[in-house]
Amino acid sequence: MAAPSHPEDMLTQVTQLWSMLDEMSESTPESYHRFMQQQLEDAKQYCAPPEPHLCLQTHILDPNEKSLFINLCRWKRVPAPKSPTDPIPLSAGLLEEVSDKAELYSIIDIAYNPSVLQRENQAEMDHLISLTFKYIEEHYNLSLSHSYHIATFTLKGSLKRMKQSLRGGPVPAPLLNKNTRNELTLDLMKHNLGEEDHNNTTLLPNKNVTQSKVHLIEEIASMELPEEVNTPAYELIIAKDANRKPLKIELKVELPKVSSISECELSISRDDVIVEVPEKYRLQLDLPELVNEEATTATFNKGKGVLLITMPIP
Repeated sequence: MAAPSHPEDMLTQVTQLWSMLDEMSESTPESYHRFMQQQLEDAKQYCAPPEPHLCLQTHILDPNEKSLFINLCRWKRVPAPKSPTDPIPLSAGLLEEVSDKAELYSIIDIAYNPSVLQRENQAEMDHLISLTFKYIEEHYNLSLSHSYHIATFTLKGSLKRMKQSLRGGPVPAPLLNKNTRNELTLDLMKHNLGEEDHNNTTLLPNKNVTQSKVHLIEEIASMELPEEVNTPAYELIIAKDANRKPLKIELKVELPKVSSISECELSISRDDVIVEVPEKYRLQLDLPELVNEEATTATFNKGKGVLLITMPIP
């Protein structure tokens, strides 16, 4: 099948694909299960949460002097630069002020693609850190000390706070290459239809580019959630064996306003799950047990309007 040349053509193909999936889930459940399993495996890298890489400690000089901790994080959802001369995308969380007993300091989370943080030598890493500092100064209107040290810990603050900070801030859009499969995952379909917003981009040049002619960073455009969405009713069950050992987590989510699985967006990591139906529902849960996201399955019962997510516990 030739690639569609217009968004309308692609929308038609996507609609046909989802109609096929709805029919498959009812007529041939085994084929549907295999198909969705493949999609979950393909989407694993895209849906994986950000991970801490290292923490930098420096100082804010102006407007108010205090310590600043910069959590540099690895996030596979942030695209890698296409070439050494292309801009380096990043995703940034909010600048948060923390009062810890007698100490007052700020934290910011910055995520890059893991390949960006694998600098070949210290000089390249120093260059990336320097540009990160300049981005923070320009974006948050701060004056920083460019003297820093690497903390003995890799993350300042909790892992949950870091994930929420990055997921609540700019969310990177996936980049699709020419060999992307026709069986697109939910998020890839959405972005491939041209829903990205690229109004807020600046550039991170390579070393040989004159910095006076370009900006410093390419920030991934933000995607804000709808202002009014409902938290759907749900039931979470931990299935156990005869020895009371946890085997799997079953999550049933009631989505009465949903008529097709094509409306749902599902993101699963080892420790949390997010179910979204744009402008209708949003559910985010921290899981009570770590799960095997590769073996997770999801089915939607159109008659009952119930999404069933089954997550094996390794």
